[in-house]
Amino acid sequence: MAVACKTMTRRLRHGCIAAALTLVAATPVSAQTITAVMASQVTVLDPVLTASHQTRNHAYMVYDTLLATDAQNDIRPQMAERWEVSEDGKVYTFTLRDGLNWHDGLPVLARDCVASIKRWGQQDQMARKLMPLVDSIDAIDERTFQIVLNTPTEALLVALAKPSGLPAFMMPERIAATPASQAITEQVGSGPFKFVAAEFQPGVRAVYVKNEDYVPRDEPPSGMAGGKVVNVDRVEWLVMPDRLTAVNALLSADVDYLESVPFDLVPLLERDDQITTRVLDKMGNHAMYRFNQSQPPFDNKLIRQAAMYAIGQEEALRAQVGDPDYYRTCPALFGCDLPYESDALSEMIVEANPEKARQLLEQAGYDNQPVLILQATDVAMSSALPVVMADQLRQAGFNVSVESMDFMTMLSRRSNRDIPARGGWSIFATTWHVSEIMDPLRNYGVSASGDQGWFGWPDVPEVESLRTQFLLADTQEARVSYAQQLQRVMLDEGVTVPLGEITTAAAYRNTITGVLEAPVPSFWNMRKSE
Repeated sequence: MAVACKTMTRRLRHGCIAAALTLVAATPVSAQTITAVMASQVTVLDPVLTASHQTRNHAYMVYDTLLATDAQNDIRPQMAERWEVSEDGKVYTFTLRDGLNWHDGLPVLARDCVASIKRWGQQDQMARKLMPLVDSIDAIDERTFQIVLNTPTEALLVALAKPSGLPAFMMPERIAATPASQAITEQVGSGPFKFVAAEFQPGVRAVYVKNEDYVPRDEPPSGMAGGKVVNVDRVEWLVMPDRLTAVNALLSADVDYLESVPFDLVPLLERDDQITTRVLDKMGNHAMYRFNQSQPPFDNKLIRQAAMYAIGQEEALRAQVGDPDYYRTCPALFGCDLPYESDALSEMIVEANPEKARQLLEQAGYDNQPVLILQATDVAMSSALPVVMADQLRQAGFNVSVESMDFMTMLSRRSNRDIPARGGWSIFATTWHVSEIMDPLRNYGVSASGDQGWFGWPDVPEVESLRTQFLLADTQEARVSYAQQLQRVMLDEGVTVPLGEITTAAAYRNTITGVLEAPVPSFWNMRKSE
């Protein structure tokens, strides 16, 4: 149905959209319902099992965090009323604020937070680095708990407050007792919305209703911090895989909000004075790629470097985005205009240099071994990048093919360490929210522990050593120094390669007000009028 809508007249297309909406909406939409089309569907509901942005977005509706980061990226209390740190920096004492209750009516207790942190700590990239420094996590009374470290680090608060990756969402103790490798079966949080499990249809819609018992903080909202005041009764997330269908649904007022507008369709919405098109997430996304270093040809450092010289950011970003207002080249592993920015070895990765690439290939004795790049066709943020990368590599003398698949298939495929002829791969590209890569502890790409590391399996002990030194550093100057060293080592070894930064526009009808700028779609503070 979605594809057919593309070729119809406006009148018939409106009817086609209405028919599609009938399939996904089992209840009438009132003035107090916000109907949104999100960038992708929610499939996993457990926020500890995956770093998927769709799961993270769902979790922010249902759950809350102890700490949060504001618009300036400063750490603020959220569920916590306050925290105290001992003089030696080893004991953190957290006190919960009044008025916190789970969706089932029971009060939020300190022991719930203890169990939640322990479960999250088994899966989160940053938390796994922290947990060896933790001696104990214990409830002191109903509202107070302590985390005792054996070695002081300022990274603890950063980890608990970070807005993406695997945020530290709090759950009831009985649910947080679920093994970290096993999906939870209940969606009981303390957040501003309640998940309506009876109306959840994977691939069709997810429904949330106002949590009438939620007590917001007194401060105004800022980033992911502050008061989360819900002004509508219901939010419905609809799935429309065809993006033109979604845009037409917004134009015809059949939906209220689009999380992400395809770059080529932004001008269409900008011409409608009933619609606001706006970048809500100012941090944006960081594109990167990884080599499979366990197999030829990228088990050879010189060949990795040849590929890095061959691939230029500007060409890839222009093909992916088009409008330069929504992208910029950026050589920094930890994000541009952020505390750990570095341009070390930028000459290898920003501008394409096919001549240098050919020289390195000749020096390395490259013998036309096949290179296979994985392409996730259903990810609007990165689907074009592999195609441009392949063309640039061919111009430098590589024997390249691209294999197209959906994103979920790519996630499965990239775990295969074999050669391409036996189901393996050579390069994959992906994007992360900038808040997920902005330091060496949370950045999944800063992984070089061989078979135990992230996909690509580079084995560079110096990377892991520098990460540990960053974790234990007691001054910001020292952390900056370790991050800069990491940038140089990581790029020299071809561990993870930045491809630039991308922002996207959201769009909503002007009947919606109070839309917040934040790194995560935030449906609190919104109002809807006729």
